[in-house]
Amino acid sequence: MTRLMPTISIITPVFNGAATILDCLKSIDSQTYSPFEHFIINGNSTDTTLALINTRKRPYRTVITEPDRGLYDAMNKGIKKATGDIVGILNADDFYPADDILSTVANAFKNIEIDSCYGDLLYVDSKDTDKTIRNWKSGKYARRKFFSGWMVPHPTFFVRRSIYEELGYFNLELGSAADYEIMIRFLVKHRITTTYLNKIIVKMRIGGASNKSISGRLKANRMDRKAWTVNGIKPYPWTVFLKPIRKIGQWVIK
Repeated sequence: MTRLMPTISIITPVFNGAATILDCLKSIDSQTYSPFEHFIINGNSTDTTLALINTRKRPYRTVITEPDRGLYDAMNKGIKKATGDIVGILNADDFYPADDILSTVANAFKNIEIDSCYGDLLYVDSKDTDKTIRNWKSGKYARRKFFSGWMVPHPTFFVRRSIYEELGYFNLELGSAADYEIMIRFLVKHRITTTYLNKIIVKMRIGGASNKSISGRLKANRMDRKAWTVNGIKPYPWTVFLKPIRKIGQWVIK
């Protein structure tokens, strides 16, 4: 069953993102799809971020500048401001690689039985964004994959706004695992429907907030396990250890 094309809300949290924010904005401004809206949640940046944002004012863009409690608090603020049918998040150091990304997403949501969608993520060099570092080929969804350390690339994850309103927002107590937790809550616990878009949806610069060192990843294992327990689901003993191991292939397959 299908319906008319949905409206899309894009949320961009940023703090001192002067080095990358223009690439992010240009990729959004180049989208051929309409209608969509864009909320920038600027956590009182102290560099030239706000001045750069103001050079690309658009009717569909709203800028909110105020203190926040970090990345996921900023995301929550944006989602709660959103009015679109669909919500996507594009961080300040990420960008869409083509002008038809939102069109591809909107086409997926024409099916009213689809609650969410996701695609592939390309990690690129922080300076030379044409240079691929990692290729996250996510593949088709199966709930059981989560128990083997698989997860959706969160920057490519688009969700109906009604799902956030019904099932809740990012849990700030989970720290850097807040995106992992929300996907466990949505996809594993509540079993919302999703579909895979066999396409690179987002390019992410290596060195962004979501990229961890080996020591940081080991420290994050505790929060990953908590992401399961707060949802009342018991993972396999090896689930959170397989999660970083699965990333090895992303460095090899480019």
